[in-house]
Formats: sequence, C-alpha cells, structure tokens
Amino acid sequence: MRTLSVVLSATLALTACGTTTSASNTDCPNGKVRFGVEPYEDPAKLKPAYEVLAQALSGKLGCEVELQVVDDYAAEVLAMRNGKLEIAQFGPLGYVFASQKARAEPVVSFADGAGKLTSYTAGIWVAKDSPVQKIEDLRGKSLALSSVGSASGDALPRYGLKKHNVSDVKLDYAGGHPEAMLSLINGKVDAAEINSQQLATAKAAGTFDESRFRQVWRSEPIPNDPITVRGDLDPAFKGKVRKALLELSPADVAKVGAFLDVTPPGPLVEVGNDTYKVLFDLAATLGLKEEDV
Repeated sequence: MRTLSVVLSATLALTACGTTTSASNTDCPNGKVRFGVEPYEDPAKLKPAYEVLAQALSGKLGCEVELQVVDDYAAEVLAMRNGKLEIAQFGPLGYVFASQKARAEPVVSFADGAGKLTSYTAGIWVAKDSPVQKIEDLRGKSLALSSVGSASGDALPRYGLKKHNVSDVKLDYAGGHPEAMLSLINGKVDAAEINSQQLATAKAAGTFDESRFRQVWRSEPIPNDPITVRGDLDPAFKGKVRKALLELSPADVAKVGAFLDVTPPGPLVEVGNDTYKVLFDLAATLGLKEEDV
C-alpha cells in the first residue's frame, strides 16, 4: 500500500484543456476555472469525454475551463486543498476526505434519463472454473484491487471481506479499475474487484467476456460521483457554478456518463452531504484516515 508521503508527492498531470470564451477576472477566479478529474479510467479515454463537458460548462460560465486529469485520488485532494482546483469530480469515498481536508462541497451528480440520481456497485469476480464460489472462499487467495482510496475498488471490497470475517487474503493494488480487471483476465490473481461501471465499459468495448467469469460478491448501491466546488470560493461564484452545471443538457454529459454506466443519459442533479452519508459511515466503520486514501 502506498504511503502518504509517496501519494501526496504526486504531481498533477495536465492531460487536457477545455476552452473557450473570454472572461474578465471578476467573473472567474484567476481568469479561468480549473476542473479536476480523478483517473478512474484510462486518461486517454476520459479526455475526449470530459472535453465535451468542459466546453459546455465554459459556455455557461463565460469562463475558460481548464481540465486536469490528476495522478490519483490523493493528488486531487491535495490540489484542491492548495487552491489549484476550483471544481473537481471525486469518487464517493475520495469526496469524504476532500470535504474534510480540502473544503470540497458537493454540487451535482449524474442522473438517468428520468432525472433520477444514478448509482453503481462494487463487485468481486473470479474465473468461471475457479473453486471460489463465495466471498468466504477467498481465504488464502489473491485479490486484485484498483487503487488506494477508491470506494468500489478498495474500501468496499475490504469491507465485504471484513463483514464476512475473511482474512488471509493477499491484496494486490493494480493501479486502477481496468488494471485490476486485466489481472484477472490474464490469470495473475485468483479474484479481482470489478465494479458495475467498469463492467459495462469493458463489455461495450469487447474487452471482457462475462461468460468466462463469475461474480461472487456485490456491494449495496453507491451514489455516483459528485462534482464539487472548493468551499472557500465566493458564494456568488459557487452559485454560478451550480446553476451552470444544472443547465447542462444530457448531451453535454452523456460521454462522461457512459463511463459511469449512466443509461440512458440524463442531466446533472443536485446532491449534498447527506447523499454520501453511506460513504462517511463506511470510512468510520473501517477507521479510514487521510493516509489510507
């Protein structure tokens, strides 16, 4: 598991820049808005989807929106805490720590075509011919997890193991959801976390043959990722961001929604701290601290 000193030394990787309209410094902090995104999928795949969202948001705000895909969860929290991001999309568990350490405030999340907030599930999968039939059978086996600090790729699978009194499991942090899945596909581990979002993306891309694998555990639903705003910004500007995000059309967010298993795509809808209470409770149950992210 990575140490805090290593994680927090990660630097931001600027992988894409939104554009567009000119604006005065009075309208936008520092003349632009910096929008952070965690690398929950290959950044090369995330980039074009978030460029569409950034372009649309830029038009609504009248500000340049600079898109940054960060190195990991902790780097995103650190960037917002240090005033280097005005807006950021966090994973649900990453948001728990971002709210505590970086004053992140949830604004919106992703809805389906009916305007209902969407959710996803964590899961543990094995090969179809594996002797593992249930989560208890993972004792003495290897399990690929995503990355430290991921709700579905780290905390929830570990919570599932704890709840079922399963110990003596070799945890292998693969570095991301796609990498954890590949560890299982390539036979490098006995089991892997695969959340419902990654499953849908991989099946659509033809990179995962579900008939060759079995799911042996699934979590309760998790509310989808919040897009947040830094809490120390001017209240009027925060209100402007909220209004702009809520005014985006389903087409503006559909490409991002596809990575989050939002089908059919809908608009962004308001969320608050209460929306993510289950994640605050999870962090408390596992005794998670900032160094665990």
